[in-house]
Amino acid sequence: MTADELKLRTKQFALRVIRLVAVLPKTIEGRAIANPLVALASVAANYRAACRARSRSEFIAKMGVVLEEADETQLWLELIIGVEIASSKTSSALTQRSERIGRDLCSLA
Repeated sequence: MTADELKLRTKQFALRVIRLVAVLPKTIEGRAIANPLVALASVAANYRAACRARSRSEFIAKMGVVLEEADETQLWLELIIGVEIASSKTSSALTQRSERIGRDLCSLA
C-alpha cells in the first residue's frame, strides 16, 4: 500500500466517522461518544503530518500518535455497538475498517 492510498483511505474513514456522528442520538450517551469520536477523525490529518516528517525518528513518533488515535477510534466504535445507539451494521463496518487501517499503519511504522 502506498502513502497516497493510505491518505485516501484514512480520509474516507474520517468522512464515514463524521457521518456516523451526525446520526447518533442527541442523548447523554450519544453526545458522550460523539464528541471524542469526531475529534478522532484527525487520524487522517495526523497521518498526513507523518508523511511530511523531516526524519525517520519524527515519522515514527508521529505514526505513534496516528496509531494511538486509530486504536482509540476503534474503542469508541465498539462502544457504539455495545450500547446499541447506532446501526450495528454501520458501526461494525467502520470498526472493521478501523482495524484494517490500524494494521496498514502498523506495517509502515
